[in-house]
Amino acid sequence: MRGGRIKLTITMICLGAYAFFGWHAKYGARSFSYQEGVREKLAMVKLERDRLKARRQALEAHVKLLRAESLDADMLDESSRRMLGYARPDEIVSLRGR
Repeated sequence: MRGGRIKLTITMICLGAYAFFGWHAKYGARSFSYQEGVREKLAMVKLERDRLKARRQALEAHVKLLRAESLDADMLDESSRRMLGYARPDEIVSLRGR
C-alpha cells in the first residue's frame, strides 16, 4: 500500500513538472514564439546594420575625395558651382535632375 502511494506521488510530481515546463515553453517569457520574434528582430537589425555600413563606406569614400592629397581642383570647382548655383558669364549651364 505504501509503495503505491510513493509511486503515485512521484508520478504526480513528474506530471506537474512536465506541465510546468511545457506551459513555459509554449507561453512563457522565453517561449518558442518569443524566440522566433527575437530572430525576426535580429534579422531586421542585421539588415539595418548592413545598410548603415554601406552608407558609412560611401561617406568615407566621399571624405577621401575631399582630402588635400586627392583633391582635384576641377572637380572642386564644378561641385562648388553646382551647389552654389554660380556660373561665369561666358559659361553655358545645362540643368538636369539628380
